[in-house]
Amino acid sequence: MTPPRLPLSRQPLRLIHDRIATGLITAGGIGVLLAILAIGVFLVWETLPLLAFGDALSLNTLSPLAWGTLKAALAAMLFATPIALGAAMYSALFMSPRLRSRVKPILELMEAIPGVVVGFIAGLLLAPWVERHLASTLLVIVWLPLSAALAGSLWYLASARLRQCLPLSWAGIWLMPWLAMMATLALWLAPLMEQAWFGGDLRRMLDQQYGLDYATRNALIVGIAMGFAVIPSIYSLAEDALADVPANLMEGAQALGASRWQALWKVALPTAGPGVFSAVMIGAGRAVGETMIVLMASGNTALFSASPFEGLRSLSASIAIELPEASPGGITYHLLIFAALALFIFTFLVNTLAEVVRQRLRQRYQRLGGNR
Repeated sequence: MTPPRLPLSRQPLRLIHDRIATGLITAGGIGVLLAILAIGVFLVWETLPLLAFGDALSLNTLSPLAWGTLKAALAAMLFATPIALGAAMYSALFMSPRLRSRVKPILELMEAIPGVVVGFIAGLLLAPWVERHLASTLLVIVWLPLSAALAGSLWYLASARLRQCLPLSWAGIWLMPWLAMMATLALWLAPLMEQAWFGGDLRRMLDQQYGLDYATRNALIVGIAMGFAVIPSIYSLAEDALADVPANLMEGAQALGASRWQALWKVALPTAGPGVFSAVMIGAGRAVGETMIVLMASGNTALFSASPFEGLRSLSASIAIELPEASPGGITYHLLIFAALALFIFTFLVNTLAEVVRQRLRQRYQRLGGNR
Protein backbone atom coordinates (compact mmCIF):
# COMPACT_ATOMS: atom_id res chain seq x y z
CA MET A 1 0.00 0.00 0.00
CA THR A 2 1.35 3.40 -0.97
CA PRO A 3 1.88 5.65 2.06
CA PRO A 4 -0.06 8.91 2.04
CA ARG A 5 1.78 11.89 0.57
CA LEU A 6 2.81 14.42 3.17
CA PRO A 7 1.89 18.10 2.79
CA LEU A 8 4.54 20.32 1.26
CA SER A 9 5.30 21.91 4.62
CA ARG A 10 6.08 18.49 6.20
CA GLN A 11 8.19 17.02 3.36
CA PRO A 12 11.94 16.69 3.95
CA LEU A 13 13.90 19.77 2.90
CA ARG A 14 16.17 17.75 0.60
CA LEU A 15 13.19 16.37 -1.30
CA ILE A 16 11.90 19.89 -1.83
CA HIS A 17 15.30 20.98 -3.12
CA ASP A 18 15.39 18.02 -5.51
CA ARG A 19 12.01 18.92 -6.93
CA ILE A 20 13.00 22.57 -7.37
CA ALA A 21 16.24 21.57 -9.11
CA THR A 22 14.37 19.13 -11.36
CA GLY A 23 11.87 21.83 -12.28
CA LEU A 24 14.63 24.34 -13.07
CA ILE A 25 16.54 21.84 -15.21
CA THR A 26 13.38 20.89 -17.09
CA ALA A 27 12.47 24.53 -17.64
CA GLY A 28 16.00 25.27 -18.84
CA GLY A 29 15.93 22.39 -21.33
CA ILE A 30 12.53 23.42 -22.67
CA GLY A 31 13.75 27.03 -22.88
CA VAL A 32 16.74 26.02 -25.00
CA LEU A 33 14.51 24.05 -27.37
CA LEU A 34 12.08 26.95 -27.66
CA ALA A 35 14.96 29.36 -28.34
CA ILE A 36 16.28 27.16 -31.15
CA LEU A 37 12.77 26.84 -32.57
CA ALA A 38 12.30 30.61 -32.34
CA ILE A 39 15.54 31.21 -34.25
CA GLY A 40 14.40 28.87 -37.03
CA VAL A 41 10.96 30.46 -37.20
CA PHE A 42 12.47 33.95 -37.35
CA LEU A 43 14.84 33.00 -40.18
CA VAL A 44 12.05 31.36 -42.17
CA TRP A 45 9.75 34.36 -41.61
CA GLU A 46 12.40 36.83 -42.75
CA THR A 47 13.14 34.69 -45.82
CA LEU A 48 9.55 34.51 -47.04
CA PRO A 49 9.61 38.03 -48.59
CA LEU A 50 12.07 36.72 -51.17
CA LEU A 51 9.10 35.13 -52.91
CA ALA A 52 7.67 38.59 -53.57
CA PHE A 53 10.65 39.71 -55.64
CA GLY A 54 9.83 37.26 -58.40
CA ASP A 55 12.23 37.39 -61.34
CA ALA A 56 14.31 40.07 -59.65
CA LEU A 57 15.63 37.44 -57.26
CA SER A 58 18.60 35.45 -58.47
CA LEU A 59 19.95 32.84 -56.09
CA ASN A 60 22.99 32.58 -58.35
CA THR A 61 24.49 35.36 -56.26
CA LEU A 62 24.74 32.90 -53.37
CA SER A 63 26.35 30.14 -55.42
CA PRO A 64 29.96 31.41 -55.09
CA LEU A 65 29.39 31.92 -51.38
CA ALA A 66 28.03 28.40 -50.91
CA TRP A 67 30.96 27.04 -52.93
CA GLY A 68 33.40 29.02 -50.80
CA THR A 69 31.82 27.66 -47.63
CA LEU A 70 32.12 24.07 -48.80
CA LYS A 71 35.63 24.67 -50.12
CA ALA A 72 36.83 26.11 -46.82
CA ALA A 73 35.19 23.30 -44.82
CA LEU A 74 36.66 20.63 -47.11
CA ALA A 75 40.15 22.14 -46.84
CA ALA A 76 39.86 22.25 -43.05
CA MET A 77 38.61 18.67 -42.80
CA LEU A 78 41.35 17.35 -45.10
CA PHE A 79 43.89 18.93 -42.77
CA ALA A 80 42.24 18.17 -39.43
CA THR A 81 40.69 14.71 -39.83
CA PRO A 82 43.87 12.61 -40.33
CA ILE A 83 45.70 14.42 -37.52
CA ALA A 84 42.79 14.30 -35.07
CA LEU A 85 41.85 10.68 -35.72
CA GLY A 86 45.49 9.56 -35.67
CA ALA A 87 46.01 11.32 -32.34
CA ALA A 88 42.78 9.82 -30.98
CA MET A 89 43.73 6.27 -31.97
CA TYR A 90 47.20 6.56 -30.49
CA SER A 91 46.02 8.29 -27.32
CA ALA A 92 43.19 5.84 -26.62
CA LEU A 93 44.88 2.54 -27.47
CA PHE A 94 48.65 2.96 -27.48
CA MET A 95 49.68 5.85 -25.23
CA SER A 96 50.84 5.35 -21.67
CA PRO A 97 48.06 6.15 -19.16
CA ARG A 98 50.37 8.55 -17.36
CA LEU A 99 51.20 10.44 -20.55
CA ARG A 100 47.55 10.33 -21.70
CA SER A 101 46.38 11.98 -18.48
CA ARG A 102 48.58 14.97 -19.33
CA VAL A 103 48.31 15.17 -23.10
CA LYS A 104 44.55 14.81 -23.51
CA PRO A 105 43.56 17.81 -21.33
CA ILE A 106 46.11 19.99 -23.14
CA LEU A 107 44.71 19.05 -26.55
CA GLU A 108 41.15 19.63 -25.35
CA LEU A 109 42.11 23.07 -24.01
CA MET A 110 43.09 24.06 -27.56
CA GLU A 111 39.36 24.31 -28.27
CA ALA A 112 39.20 27.33 -25.96
CA ILE A 113 41.43 29.39 -28.26
CA PRO A 114 39.18 32.08 -29.82
CA GLY A 115 38.69 31.86 -33.56
CA VAL A 116 39.62 35.52 -33.95
CA VAL A 117 43.06 34.79 -32.49
CA VAL A 118 43.63 31.90 -34.89
CA GLY A 119 42.41 34.03 -37.80
CA PHE A 120 44.68 36.91 -36.77
CA ILE A 121 47.76 34.68 -36.68
CA ALA A 122 46.81 33.01 -39.96
CA GLY A 123 46.12 36.24 -41.81
CA LEU A 124 49.01 38.36 -40.56
CA LEU A 125 51.75 35.80 -39.90
CA LEU A 126 51.07 32.49 -41.63
CA ALA A 127 49.80 33.83 -44.97
CA PRO A 128 52.81 36.11 -45.74
CA TRP A 129 55.25 33.38 -44.68
CA VAL A 130 53.59 30.77 -46.91
CA GLU A 131 53.59 33.26 -49.80
CA ARG A 132 57.35 33.70 -49.48
CA HIS A 133 58.03 29.97 -48.90
CA LEU A 134 55.35 28.17 -50.89
CA ALA A 135 57.62 25.30 -51.95
CA SER A 136 58.82 24.81 -48.37
CA THR A 137 55.25 24.75 -47.06
CA LEU A 138 54.07 22.16 -49.57
CA LEU A 139 57.14 20.01 -48.98
CA VAL A 140 56.64 20.08 -45.20
CA ILE A 141 52.94 19.16 -45.57
CA VAL A 142 53.87 16.14 -47.71
CA TRP A 143 57.09 15.16 -45.97
CA LEU A 144 56.02 15.13 -42.32
CA PRO A 145 53.48 12.27 -42.69
CA LEU A 146 56.02 10.29 -44.71
CA SER A 147 58.71 10.91 -42.10
CA ALA A 148 56.33 9.68 -39.37
CA ALA A 149 55.72 6.50 -41.37
CA LEU A 150 59.49 6.18 -41.85
CA ALA A 151 60.03 6.47 -38.10
CA GLY A 152 57.49 3.70 -37.53
CA SER A 153 59.21 1.45 -40.06
CA LEU A 154 62.62 2.05 -38.49
CA TRP A 155 61.21 1.34 -35.03
CA TYR A 156 59.70 -1.92 -36.29
CA LEU A 157 63.03 -3.01 -37.80
CA ALA A 158 65.07 -1.95 -34.77
CA SER A 159 66.45 -4.37 -32.19
CA ALA A 160 64.50 -5.37 -29.12
CA ARG A 161 66.88 -3.41 -26.90
CA LEU A 162 66.30 -0.19 -28.85
CA ARG A 163 62.53 -0.74 -28.77
CA GLN A 164 62.75 -1.08 -25.01
CA CYS A 165 64.57 2.25 -24.82
CA LEU A 166 61.98 3.85 -27.13
CA PRO A 167 58.64 2.30 -26.09
CA LEU A 168 55.67 2.76 -28.36
CA SER A 169 53.54 4.03 -25.47
CA TRP A 170 55.86 7.08 -25.18
CA ALA A 171 56.25 7.68 -28.91
CA GLY A 172 54.45 10.99 -28.51
CA ILE A 173 57.56 12.25 -26.69
CA TRP A 174 60.53 10.71 -28.49
CA LEU A 175 58.95 11.23 -31.93
CA MET A 176 58.89 15.02 -31.56
CA PRO A 177 62.69 15.53 -32.02
CA TRP A 178 62.54 13.29 -35.10
CA LEU A 179 59.73 15.31 -36.67
CA ALA A 180 61.50 18.57 -35.82
CA MET A 181 64.63 17.28 -37.53
CA MET A 182 62.64 16.16 -40.58
CA ALA A 183 60.90 19.54 -40.80
CA THR A 184 64.28 21.31 -40.65
CA LEU A 185 65.59 19.02 -43.38
CA ALA A 186 62.56 19.78 -45.57
CA LEU A 187 62.98 23.54 -45.09
CA TRP A 188 66.65 23.22 -46.07
CA LEU A 189 65.97 21.07 -49.14
CA ALA A 190 62.95 23.02 -50.43
CA PRO A 191 64.89 25.98 -51.96
CA LEU A 192 67.31 23.58 -53.67
CA MET A 193 64.46 21.51 -55.10
CA GLU A 194 62.59 24.64 -56.17
CA GLN A 195 65.69 25.89 -57.98
CA ALA A 196 66.32 22.56 -59.68
CA TRP A 197 62.77 21.59 -60.64
CA PHE A 198 60.78 24.81 -60.89
CA GLY A 199 63.30 27.35 -62.10
CA GLY A 200 63.62 28.97 -58.71
CA ASP A 201 60.02 30.24 -58.51
CA LEU A 202 57.18 27.77 -57.95
CA ARG A 203 54.52 30.47 -58.02
CA ARG A 204 55.60 31.73 -61.44
CA MET A 205 55.70 28.20 -62.82
CA LEU A 206 52.17 27.50 -61.56
CA ASP A 207 50.94 30.72 -63.15
CA GLN A 208 52.65 30.26 -66.51
CA GLN A 209 52.09 26.55 -67.06
CA TYR A 210 48.82 25.85 -65.23
CA GLY A 211 47.21 29.29 -64.96
CA LEU A 212 47.02 29.06 -61.16
CA ASP A 213 47.16 32.51 -59.65
CA TYR A 214 48.39 32.63 -56.05
CA ALA A 215 46.62 34.91 -53.60
CA THR A 216 48.18 35.79 -50.26
CA ARG A 217 45.10 34.70 -48.34
CA ASN A 218 43.65 31.60 -49.92
CA ALA A 219 41.96 28.27 -49.27
CA LEU A 220 45.25 26.67 -48.25
CA ILE A 221 45.70 29.17 -45.42
CA VAL A 222 42.05 28.78 -44.39
CA GLY A 223 42.40 24.99 -44.37
CA ILE A 224 45.47 25.06 -42.13
CA ALA A 225 44.07 27.67 -39.72
CA MET A 226 40.53 26.31 -39.51
CA GLY A 227 41.81 22.74 -39.39
CA PHE A 228 43.89 23.70 -36.35
CA ALA A 229 40.74 25.04 -34.70
CA VAL A 230 38.67 21.94 -35.55
CA ILE A 231 41.24 19.35 -34.42
CA PRO A 232 40.36 19.49 -30.67
CA SER A 233 36.64 18.86 -31.29
CA ILE A 234 37.24 15.83 -33.49
CA TYR A 235 40.01 14.48 -31.27
CA SER A 236 38.07 14.70 -28.02
CA LEU A 237 34.94 12.93 -29.28
CA ALA A 238 36.81 10.30 -31.29
CA GLU A 239 39.20 9.57 -28.42
CA ASP A 240 36.32 9.06 -26.00
CA ALA A 241 34.62 6.68 -28.45
CA LEU A 242 37.78 4.62 -28.93
CA ALA A 243 38.63 4.60 -25.21
CA ASP A 244 35.13 3.31 -24.39
CA VAL A 245 35.50 0.20 -26.56
CA PRO A 246 35.05 -2.79 -24.19
CA ALA A 247 38.44 -4.13 -23.16
CA ASN A 248 37.31 -7.75 -23.60
CA LEU A 249 36.99 -7.20 -27.36
CA MET A 250 40.59 -6.01 -27.70
CA GLU A 251 41.87 -8.71 -25.38
CA GLY A 252 39.94 -11.38 -27.27
CA ALA A 253 41.34 -10.26 -30.62
CA GLN A 254 44.90 -10.29 -29.27
CA ALA A 255 44.32 -13.68 -27.64
CA LEU A 256 43.36 -15.05 -31.06
CA GLY A 257 46.72 -13.92 -32.47
CA ALA A 258 45.99 -10.41 -33.74
CA SER A 259 48.56 -7.71 -33.17
CA ARG A 260 47.58 -4.48 -31.48
CA TRP A 261 47.49 -2.74 -34.86
CA GLN A 262 45.24 -5.46 -36.33
CA ALA A 263 42.98 -5.26 -33.28
CA LEU A 264 42.72 -1.51 -33.84
CA TRP A 265 41.64 -1.80 -37.47
CA LYS A 266 39.53 -4.94 -37.22
CA VAL A 267 37.90 -4.50 -33.80
CA ALA A 268 38.26 -1.04 -32.25
CA LEU A 269 37.48 1.11 -35.29
CA PRO A 270 34.41 -0.89 -36.42
CA THR A 271 33.06 -0.90 -32.86
CA ALA A 272 33.69 2.81 -32.31
CA GLY A 273 32.80 3.69 -35.91
CA PRO A 274 29.56 5.54 -35.05
CA GLY A 275 31.33 7.63 -32.44
CA VAL A 276 34.19 8.45 -34.80
CA PHE A 277 31.70 9.36 -37.52
CA SER A 278 29.87 11.58 -35.05
CA ALA A 279 33.13 13.36 -34.18
CA VAL A 280 33.92 14.02 -37.84
CA MET A 281 30.40 15.30 -38.51
CA ILE A 282 30.49 17.70 -35.56
CA GLY A 283 33.87 18.96 -36.75
CA ALA A 284 32.44 19.51 -40.22
CA GLY A 285 29.53 21.43 -38.74
CA ARG A 286 31.89 23.76 -36.92
CA ALA A 287 34.02 24.21 -40.04
CA VAL A 288 30.96 25.21 -42.09
CA GLY A 289 29.79 27.73 -39.50
CA GLU A 290 33.19 29.26 -38.68
CA THR A 291 33.26 33.01 -39.35
CA MET A 292 36.29 34.86 -38.01
CA ILE A 293 38.98 32.53 -39.35
CA VAL A 294 37.49 32.59 -42.84
CA LEU A 295 36.93 36.33 -42.62
CA MET A 296 40.55 37.09 -41.71
CA ALA A 297 42.42 34.41 -43.69
CA SER A 298 40.51 33.93 -46.97
CA GLY A 299 40.77 37.27 -48.77
CA ASN A 300 36.94 37.41 -49.05
CA THR A 301 36.86 37.05 -52.84
CA ALA A 302 33.73 35.34 -54.14
CA LEU A 303 35.34 33.05 -56.71
CA PHE A 304 34.00 29.86 -58.25
CA SER A 305 37.38 28.13 -58.30
CA ALA A 306 38.69 24.77 -57.08
CA SER A 307 42.29 26.00 -56.78
CA PRO A 308 43.63 25.91 -53.21
CA PHE A 309 45.82 28.94 -54.02
CA GLU A 310 42.94 31.33 -54.69
CA GLY A 311 40.73 33.17 -52.24
CA LEU A 312 37.15 32.43 -51.31
CA ARG A 313 34.20 33.91 -49.49
CA SER A 314 31.86 31.95 -47.25
CA LEU A 315 28.24 32.49 -46.30
CA SER A 316 29.09 33.26 -42.68
CA ALA A 317 31.74 35.82 -43.66
CA SER A 318 29.33 37.53 -46.04
CA ILE A 319 26.71 37.78 -43.30
CA ALA A 320 29.26 39.30 -40.91
CA ILE A 321 30.44 41.85 -43.52
CA GLU A 322 27.25 42.86 -45.33
CA LEU A 323 24.42 42.49 -42.82
CA PRO A 324 25.28 45.63 -40.77
CA GLU A 325 25.10 47.70 -43.97
CA ALA A 326 22.05 46.02 -45.54
CA SER A 327 18.84 48.01 -45.31
CA PRO A 328 16.03 46.05 -43.60
CA GLY A 329 13.44 44.92 -46.13
CA GLY A 330 15.77 45.04 -49.12
CA ILE A 331 16.72 42.09 -51.28
CA THR A 332 20.27 42.02 -49.91
CA TYR A 333 18.95 41.80 -46.37
CA HIS A 334 16.63 38.91 -47.17
CA LEU A 335 19.33 37.09 -49.15
CA LEU A 336 21.64 37.29 -46.16
CA ILE A 337 18.88 35.97 -43.91
CA PHE A 338 18.39 33.14 -46.38
CA ALA A 339 22.12 32.38 -46.17
CA ALA A 340 21.81 32.30 -42.38
CA LEU A 341 18.86 29.91 -42.70
CA ALA A 342 20.91 27.60 -44.92
CA LEU A 343 23.72 27.54 -42.35
CA PHE A 344 21.23 26.94 -39.55
CA ILE A 345 19.60 24.01 -41.34
CA PHE A 346 22.93 22.43 -42.27
CA THR A 347 24.33 22.72 -38.76
CA PHE A 348 21.11 21.42 -37.22
CA LEU A 349 21.04 18.39 -39.52
CA VAL A 350 24.71 17.60 -38.96
CA ASN A 351 24.40 17.77 -35.18
CA THR A 352 21.18 15.74 -35.23
CA LEU A 353 22.80 13.04 -37.36
CA ALA A 354 25.83 13.00 -35.06
CA GLU A 355 23.60 12.58 -31.99
CA VAL A 356 21.58 9.78 -33.60
CA VAL A 357 24.79 7.94 -34.44
CA ARG A 358 26.09 8.47 -30.90
CA GLN A 359 22.92 6.96 -29.42
CA ARG A 360 23.35 3.97 -31.70
CA LEU A 361 26.91 3.58 -30.39
CA ARG A 362 25.69 3.73 -26.80
CA GLN A 363 23.12 0.99 -27.44
CA ARG A 364 25.79 -1.17 -29.04
CA TYR A 365 28.01 -0.79 -25.99
CA GLN A 366 25.12 -1.69 -23.71
CA ARG A 367 24.50 -4.90 -25.67
CA LEU A 368 28.19 -5.77 -25.59
CA GLY A 369 28.35 -5.07 -21.88
CA GLY A 370 25.34 -7.31 -21.23
CA ASN A 371 26.97 -10.23 -23.02
CA ARG A 372 30.14 -10.14 -20.94
